[in-house]
Amino acid sequence: MGWWEVNADTLARSRFVLSPYAETFACLRLLHVGDAAHPGDQRWLRAHRPAYRALLAADPVTAPLVRAGLGREWIADFFTPVPRDGESAPDTVARVAAVRPEDARAHLRTSLAGPLPAALDRDDLPDRAAALLTWVWTETVLPYWERRRRVLEADVVARTAQVSRGGWAEVLDRLRPGRTRWLGENRLQVNAHAYPPRSVAGAELLFVPVTPKAGWVSWEEPDRYALVYSCAGALADRDRRAVPAALGALLGTARAEVLVLLASPLSTTQLTAVTGQGLGSVGRHLKVLMEAGLADRRRAGRSVLYTRTAAGDVLLRAGAPGPP
Repeated sequence: MGWWEVNADTLARSRFVLSPYAETFACLRLLHVGDAAHPGDQRWLRAHRPAYRALLAADPVTAPLVRAGLGREWIADFFTPVPRDGESAPDTVARVAAVRPEDARAHLRTSLAGPLPAALDRDDLPDRAAALLTWVWTETVLPYWERRRRVLEADVVARTAQVSRGGWAEVLDRLRPGRTRWLGENRLQVNAHAYPPRSVAGAELLFVPVTPKAGWVSWEEPDRYALVYSCAGALADRDRRAVPAALGALLGTARAEVLVLLASPLSTTQLTAVTGQGLGSVGRHLKVLMEAGLADRRRAGRSVLYTRTAAGDVLLRAGAPGPP
């Protein structure tokens, strides 16, 4: 397994960071591999993958570049720069374009675990990668970014609450099940590969959520390390948030959306982040739903979490469309 040595001070200073670029690279992988986990992602692929494949078909260099960059067991490092607070996707793409050609080729040889194809023995690989990533961001991520950003913010809220309730060990075990795990004795497993351990004591350690099913690690030695993971549960599952038309007509679309989301316990902050509704509006919806016996609340540590009751489940099923 691959693991990092993380002392208590580094873990205490670690942070969750949102990265439009990380979301863009995760979407590039999804476009290339086409292995969508959720129906919502499958619809997104149907909408955008034909244009992506046409783009690669017209370029004899970029297609092998992406294949090599995604690698066999390791992503080429220059494709995954460590995120920076508040950095836009175009600014991060500019960092990709600024990578030295010889470094890009070296990273690709590592990801391939062998020699480069002849088509990639050239100096414009960083520029080509940047051009493709710009297209992915502009055409396939930016139109959905505000909604995705709210989902990512909600995931960060949930993870932060887990830290306060169960400590970092519980959170790290759940980031990428089967890959990340707190091993004790200052050891954080980051993947399942047999790579030598790295000491990140004293460095900046970042945790970065993305909405597609994806994950990787990146670093700028010796100062900055990042672990990218998929946000989990109902927050990432777009289909589970769909509001049945009949339920929306009965309760109002905004209130019905809150009831649908309460399949999993959520705080008002999470609900505000995911729905885009104001905190006051979410609070009023929750009050009405609780008075109607459709929702309930409980305290978990410092957080108050809301969930759907059995009566709410019955109403949701009744409002869902039946078989044709």
